[in-house]
Amino acid sequence: MIPMTLAEVAGVVGGRLVDGEPDLVVTVAVSDDRDCVPGTLFACIKGERVDGHDFIDSARERGAVAALATRPVGSPAIVVDDVVLAMGRLASYVIQRLPGTLVLGLTGSSGKTTTKDLLAALLAPHGETVAPRGSFNSEVGLPLTVLSCTTRTHYLVLEMGMRGTGHIRYLCDIAHPKIAGVINVGSAHLELLGSRDAIADAKGEILDGLPADGTAILHADNPMVAALSSRTQARLLTFGESEGADVRATDITLDALARPSFTLHWDGAAVPVRLTLSGEHQVANALAATTFALAAGIDLADIVAVLENYEPVSKWRMEVHERADGVIVVNDAYNANPESVRAALKALVAMGEGRRTWAVIGEMREIGDASIEEHDAIGRLAVRLDVDKLVAVGEGARAVHLGAAQEGSWGEESTYVPDIDAAIALLSEQVQPGDVVLVKASRSVGLEAVATALLEAPA
Repeated sequence: MIPMTLAEVAGVVGGRLVDGEPDLVVTVAVSDDRDCVPGTLFACIKGERVDGHDFIDSARERGAVAALATRPVGSPAIVVDDVVLAMGRLASYVIQRLPGTLVLGLTGSSGKTTTKDLLAALLAPHGETVAPRGSFNSEVGLPLTVLSCTTRTHYLVLEMGMRGTGHIRYLCDIAHPKIAGVINVGSAHLELLGSRDAIADAKGEILDGLPADGTAILHADNPMVAALSSRTQARLLTFGESEGADVRATDITLDALARPSFTLHWDGAAVPVRLTLSGEHQVANALAATTFALAAGIDLADIVAVLENYEPVSKWRMEVHERADGVIVVNDAYNANPESVRAALKALVAMGEGRRTWAVIGEMREIGDASIEEHDAIGRLAVRLDVDKLVAVGEGARAVHLGAAQEGSWGEESTYVPDIDAAIALLSEQVQPGDVVLVKASRSVGLEAVATALLEAPA
């Protein structure tokens, strides 16, 4: 963080300094008391389940020297009406003080975090790079990421999530990206926005504020994304497998662990690439990150070298682990929507050639009225792909099991279990050496516990 006095912070956010010296300096900003270190400004955010004000003592013990709060806390504090809005104002101020920092912003229905992580890895060898931890992509996470910048930060990579119209516009008003793009539009957030058209419109807000000398990045294979090009006058770069894409992949093949190899085309060059990530869908993520990096001026040879040696940094996203007895566990339980589940099932089948495959599927949330239909379709797809064993976990995923049964599953090929404990018990009893097990669900389902139990089980 750029060091700032409490007086400076209070002036920026329009707050009132209470119980503190105006010249006291803060050098770090966090919203989790466990992240506090000496010199921290602790943002007391009140959420649905916890109130940050209740953790001020813990924050002070760990080194917090001041709080951003909605009430006095018995120690130095800047009191504001809304802590989240104040963080946004502070982050916007920091961006203005970093004219040499290139800001890159991306959004999409799935693959945002993997693409963001890849892009950060591509940029890091060329200058100090700041990127969100995990999925810090909200009105809280994005300002915290911005506030972690220093005067030495050369690249700032931002992932932008949304829950409705105007959310991404708000984030862009804070960060003002010069390179921005939409990597895909799918079914995530159907419950909140009602249609894919509305999702595309909300995602497209990331392009609206691009300067004329900026660059817009769009997925050429996704018609709803490609149609967003009319929303900006900035330079346009596209990626995908489509013949007209600026950054293109051809000749895609998968190895025994479903890791893709392909030929990468850009500006007349054709370069072979072998990814370390599992799943054919990772090609699109790699192409998106590559296109952003090219727009930032990174050389193609440098990009390919990083792609081929990349190690994932965000957990529970197509994590592939092998037990001593040869059981492969694919933990993809961080999040789920129809598009990402279909991609994961295809990766499972590719990875499981010659092995017995298990798909352990929990509920996909936030897809609204399409929920039963989409869960039913996933069950049917599992049968069509010849997944050997399907386990639907929890009431929200029951339609997965029913869809498989209607598609032609019989006997014990598809099973419904009521909860995580039942899934663990079933798998512990029936998984055999050499099997491949995919675990996939929305984050709030907590299905990563199944993957953990399988990996901790004795071989």
